[in-house]
Amino acid sequence: MKPRGLLMIEHRLIEKVLLLIKDEIECIKANDTVDPYFVQSVVDFIRTYADRTHHGKEEDIMFEQLKTKAMSPEDLAIMAELTAEHDNARNACSKLIEAETALINGDKSQISVIREKLAFLVNLYPDHIAKEDKIFFPNTEHYFTDEELAQMLEEFYIFDRQMIHEKYNKLYESLKRNFD
Repeated sequence: MKPRGLLMIEHRLIEKVLLLIKDEIECIKANDTVDPYFVQSVVDFIRTYADRTHHGKEEDIMFEQLKTKAMSPEDLAIMAELTAEHDNARNACSKLIEAETALINGDKSQISVIREKLAFLVNLYPDHIAKEDKIFFPNTEHYFTDEELAQMLEEFYIFDRQMIHEKYNKLYESLKRNFD
């Protein structure tokens, strides 16, 4: 497997959680209520799995190594876009936490903010993932030798040992039961 293979596997779990978020948005619209556990779980998933685990491998390993290569202006521009999108997702999660805290403290107007931030994530990630899977990963792989790719994959595995993929697969299953 190449490094992009591992990143693309992670994308599939992110996509599954996005489908659950879409379902929750519909529940919020229909009932004008928010499940705080769901919001906290989604924020935890996005922050820890999507951001720290997945984006961490991209930004801390792949992007850092790409910065040492003579990249085309197009590839550099896409890398900057991807990093900005990661930052936008982080910001949306921070706003979700603020809104969820305010809602718990009685501010019902935060229901629309929560719905808006969840929708933002649902709209951001599919295009972001497609850009990585179909354009950026294949286009930038040629900057590395086979040995460098193998070493990067090993760095990904070492990075992952510090993370807890199993927790987030279980979280997905737990959240999914709410919609079955």
